[in-house]
Amino acid sequence: MARIQVSRQARDPGPAAWDAILPPAPVFPGLEDDQLADWLVIGAGFAGLAAARRLRQLHPTASITVLEGRRIAAGPAGRNSGFMIDLPHNLASDDYAGGLEADRIQTAMNRSAISFARDAAGDYGMAREAFAVCGKTNVAASEKGVRHNLSYAEHLGTLGEPHQLLDGSQMREMCGSDYYRGGLYTPGTAMLQPALFVRGMAAGLAAQGVRILESSPVVELNRAAGLWTAKTAGGSVQAPAVVLAVNGHAESFGFFKQRLMHVCLYASMTRALSEDEQRRLGGDPIWAFTPADPMGTTVRKISGTGGTRIIVRNRFTWNPDRSADETRLKAFGKAHEKTFRARFAMLNGVEMEYCWGGFLCLSRNNVAAFGEVDEGLFSACCQNGLGAARGTVSGMLAAELASGNDSDHLRYMLRQPQPSRLPPEPIASIGANAVLRWGEFKAGAEL
Repeated sequence: MARIQVSRQARDPGPAAWDAILPPAPVFPGLEDDQLADWLVIGAGFAGLAAARRLRQLHPTASITVLEGRRIAAGPAGRNSGFMIDLPHNLASDDYAGGLEADRIQTAMNRSAISFARDAAGDYGMAREAFAVCGKTNVAASEKGVRHNLSYAEHLGTLGEPHQLLDGSQMREMCGSDYYRGGLYTPGTAMLQPALFVRGMAAGLAAQGVRILESSPVVELNRAAGLWTAKTAGGSVQAPAVVLAVNGHAESFGFFKQRLMHVCLYASMTRALSEDEQRRLGGDPIWAFTPADPMGTTVRKISGTGGTRIIVRNRFTWNPDRSADETRLKAFGKAHEKTFRARFAMLNGVEMEYCWGGFLCLSRNNVAAFGEVDEGLFSACCQNGLGAARGTVSGMLAAELASGNDSDHLRYMLRQPQPSRLPPEPIASIGANAVLRWGEFKAGAEL
């Protein structure tokens, strides 16, 4: 008999702003009784909802239950910056590039995730605001950033991937700011309003007969007589097969201990811009920027439900206990104000309405925590900071693995090593904090 006590519950600092700017969401019920299901998915983020959709495709008449510990879109998926990136995006690299063959495979897998999400958005009637393939731009604010972009562009050329280098005037025309010296546009990234997308996925699955239960954190997971039992404060769900789609929270379930790195990344979002402020800013109605240096600042301009707003995201903290200090959130909120002013001085008087943090789960060797971790228990965790694309892929493939399916992508995932073991504490924390602070220092103007 397997018996797992969940050691801690997930917590994130600050509000899930993407969810907060939307109208109130319909409430899904919590678990208040003891149930049976053919399939259980724990976690209703990108990975969990992708797993549930793939299970519904493979098993049209099966009973499928999804347990989410918080409200739908209140967790990491609703705190994500909304980039579903198709191309190589290795956060441990200076310019995002990796090895050619690995990058080709990862690109194909990312594009399968985008295709899967595109079909879901269409099937579930989501607005274009929730999901749109409109590309993104790697932005450079320094000569070093320009060099990073040139290096990455060369790598993309070798891969045969379309891209366009932009100069400072083209960047100014796009975003209204003269802060950037150049950019590298790639057309294949899908941009999400992540909370709207996750809400749409949950609602669409519920309409297909998938039982979505929110505000129901799992406190215990046991296996006996061929059935897993997930217990919450209000009830339990029994199922012969479980997909664990909780990203770094897998460690709280006792898996991949001392193999997962928990990093909190922080963001702020302005209030809605007035029409006059939008005219002063100029540029395109929407755009999406990733930094040429991975430790730099991500910036988005959105326009839709909740108004026209600008989001900035930067600053990392190492949080091995998966909890973040609220006082740091205030300090980073002030840093975001400074970041915003440096880029958009014409918007003097525009305040940040929201500031929040969200946890990334990384592995030292940049692999997922994926596979059958116990009989009938399948992990789709550790997305290495790319939750939208890699989370969707992991969820899809975990559902296929649990169903006995086979594919080139699944075989590739199963060939990957497990996440590498971390050094013991306090060595891991000392080393990680030094790497993060040095990386931010080197980012310079890109931060």
